[in-house]
Amino acid sequence: MEDLPKGKKIILFDGFCNLCDAAVQFIIKHDKKDSCRFVSLQSELGQKIIKHIGIDSTKIDSIVLYEPGSAYYLKANAAFKIAASLNGLYPLLNSFSIFPSYITNLVYDYIAKNRYKWYGKKEQCLLPSLENNSKFLA
Repeated sequence: MEDLPKGKKIILFDGFCNLCDAAVQFIIKHDKKDSCRFVSLQSELGQKIIKHIGIDSTKIDSIVLYEPGSAYYLKANAAFKIAASLNGLYPLLNSFSIFPSYITNLVYDYIAKNRYKWYGKKEQCLLPSLENNSKFLA
């Protein structure tokens, strides 16, 4: 996809989820290298990216990390790769990737399944603040 920014990781997230909103804000705060851009899964661009990389959109409802021209990661693997790119001690979370994906994704899926119940759901997709607007792709 030519219209994506070069050299940036694209994080696709659930734009209605309060937990996902908090995670996006956390990543923005700790992404000192400015390596990440964000797209809601529910947006037109989010759906185009999902289709482009060949993921069944009915099977994805939380997080996807897309590195254009390189790879994509889902669920726990995406979270670990994102943590690895942040400043501070957060890259240490990537050490959990030594566990088999079926185990880490069980934990991830449990949290994802309950995220609306535990953290709530927005009535409309996340709208970025003016200061963070450039980090979101339309």
